[in-house]
Amino acid sequence: MMKECEAHGYYRDEICPVCGEPGKFLMNDSEVERLGRTIAGILRHGKYGPDMDDQGFVSMREVVHIIKESNNRMHWLRPHHIIALVETDPKGRYQTSGDMVRATYGHSIPLDLELSTDDVPSKLFFPTTAEEVNIILETGLLPSDRSMVHLSLTYDDAMTAGRVRVDDPVILEIDADAAFDAGHDIGKAGKTVFLAKQIPPECLSIADENEYE
Repeated sequence: MMKECEAHGYYRDEICPVCGEPGKFLMNDSEVERLGRTIAGILRHGKYGPDMDDQGFVSMREVVHIIKESNNRMHWLRPHHIIALVETDPKGRYQTSGDMVRATYGHSIPLDLELSTDDVPSKLFFPTTAEEVNIILETGLLPSDRSMVHLSLTYDDAMTAGRVRVDDPVILEIDADAAFDAGHDIGKAGKTVFLAKQIPPECLSIADENEYE
């Protein structure tokens, strides 16, 4: 459930986690889920042909118009519902700038996101499968169904992402410092997600699971 506290802003719970007040109702769980799926299609994949700039930003009013036109059950939607979704998203999947909004990662369309390369950890992680790991170690990491390579902040984050595909993923460790030295920038996209155009094989190794248990 999405609500708004006059004193502490938007939150996803029955009561404000700061002051315990019941707050103003905005969306139920199914509406939050539906809005999230629809916005992902628009901002990550260009669904419905939004007027998107080179950094992936789209006017919130246009997003509202697209969603209301495509689903009359969401006739109540306003820009503040999108702001609430963005500000309470636990993974940092979206970003607002003025009256514009964009997805921070997961794009299937080419964009110049201009992500910050400051404070990138020296080690990042990527999940793969036993069938694919040797090929990746030989050729490096390249985008597949997404426009950028998505790297995880921690071993556990990568394991969680990998288990969407297979029960027992193989986790690769990325030497981010070596990647930068080789001219391959890495930018922070979400709270636990980093993006790169590619990672060369010399920056990859199989992570030692005993080290991260």
